[in-house]
Amino acid sequence: MLALVSAVAFGGSGVAAKPLIEAGLDPLHVVWLRVAGAALVMLPYAVRHRALLRRRPGLLAGFGLLAVAGVQACYFAALSRIPVGVALLVEYLAPALVLGWVRFVQRRPVTRAAAVGVVLAVGGLACVVEVWAGLGFDPLGLLLALGAACCQVGYFVLSDQGGDAGDEAPDPLGVIAYGLLVGAAVLTAVARPWTMEWAVLGGTADLDGTPVAAGLLLAWIVLVATVAAYVTGVLAVRRLSPQVAGVVACLEAVIATVAAWVLLGEHLSAPQIAGGAVVLAGAFIAQSAAPAKAAAEPVAGSAGGPESRVAARGTPT
Repeated sequence: MLALVSAVAFGGSGVAAKPLIEAGLDPLHVVWLRVAGAALVMLPYAVRHRALLRRRPGLLAGFGLLAVAGVQACYFAALSRIPVGVALLVEYLAPALVLGWVRFVQRRPVTRAAAVGVVLAVGGLACVVEVWAGLGFDPLGLLLALGAACCQVGYFVLSDQGGDAGDEAPDPLGVIAYGLLVGAAVLTAVARPWTMEWAVLGGTADLDGTPVAAGLLLAWIVLVATVAAYVTGVLAVRRLSPQVAGVVACLEAVIATVAAWVLLGEHLSAPQIAGGAVVLAGAFIAQSAAPAKAAAEPVAGSAGGPESRVAARGTPT
């Protein structure tokens, strides 16, 4: 349920961001507003867990650079060179890359259900984004989209980090708070918010013919699509595993497409509807890879006790 809530929250970001962009904001400025606003909301947790700066500086820096700034910057840069559908599909190769990380880097076995779920989810995602409708081969654009996928792998793997042997696992809220602060600092240098059209935020934006206060849309992006999405997403990874949570996260594309259909008037085609059903099937199959908490053997794709934690010894869109 946490993974599903996270997918819904992340998936709703585009519906709120697109009217702001069409109203005159640069996409990178919307990203900066999203991350900087969420960092301010989470600032009290950063103060409360300031000991993390001494205990886990590498984790905080990695989460901020990969899970926050890297995913956003690479994805929006890719959009400037290749079609949206292609960029989204390449980014959501992350679940397959997570599976490869577990199998070949951590050298741990993976369940057949998790592998089948990844294949189905990626295949269904290709239908959701209709990748065949605008395949443009731009090497740099594809490389940037792949960079977003790799950063998303960092999000799932770093979200699963526990404590070192005999050490307490870092508090997820503290990790998210400092990750957002690091991401906001990096994006400030990239986005240069002092050049932004700030007046847009005081007006209204068009949501499929309905004027909506720009500040309300921004509040949704910050509070729901960022703060709630990251918190529920990190908690979900810790209760599942990076690869299972990664496949469930593919639902974000389905949710984003449906939301655009309902709120922005962007209609779904038959292949998109069929692809959404396949993604749902893949997520369900991957979730079936998680046995009861009493599992005796460590199996990638499981949840539970110390034996089955993917990153109990400190193993990232």
